[in-house]
Amino acid sequence: MRRNVYEQCPIFKNDFITLKKTTTIEAGELLKCYSDKEAVKFFNSDNCNGDDFYYTTVERMEQAIKFWDFSYENKYFVRWTITLNDTNEKIGTIEMFKREAEDEFNNYGVLRIDLQSKYEKQKYIDDILEIANENFFDLFNVEQILTKAIPNATERIESLKKKSYVPLNRKMMMYGDYFIRTKE
Repeated sequence: MRRNVYEQCPIFKNDFITLKKTTTIEAGELLKCYSDKEAVKFFNSDNCNGDDFYYTTVERMEQAIKFWDFSYENKYFVRWTITLNDTNEKIGTIEMFKREAEDEFNNYGVLRIDLQSKYEKQKYIDDILEIANENFFDLFNVEQILTKAIPNATERIESLKKKSYVPLNRKMMMYGDYFIRTKE
């Protein structure tokens, strides 16, 4: 029987990172990621109503997390905090959801990865993708996962290729720079 991510949000852990549902308690630590101008360039804000995810106050970060909680409660998406196991540092978040739309990408998963710029490195992205690839296809009942990587996100692109994502080579809605992986 398939577990429902919106009834009980799982915690994922591998040797290097832990993914746990984001809470407002983490706002101060996550602000390091969301106030990082270098990091924001790599975030996927496609179809997010103009939010670029650049936040400069704890209050604004808390507002964002409260919206993420609202979205979870209404089954729109799940946002997990990425924590380094050895230091307990919160280095960013990931979001995942099953897209429901009347287009060719209906029922595809969309994965968003937001990392502090100093962690926009293959070794961290590899660990995130390892967890996503092992769990998110079944958890979200999707056959394909889409994720964005702009052309100058070279480390992210290398990780995506290493983890069997390939360029989509067309726009998703009106947005470009997507990679796709199909369930094995």
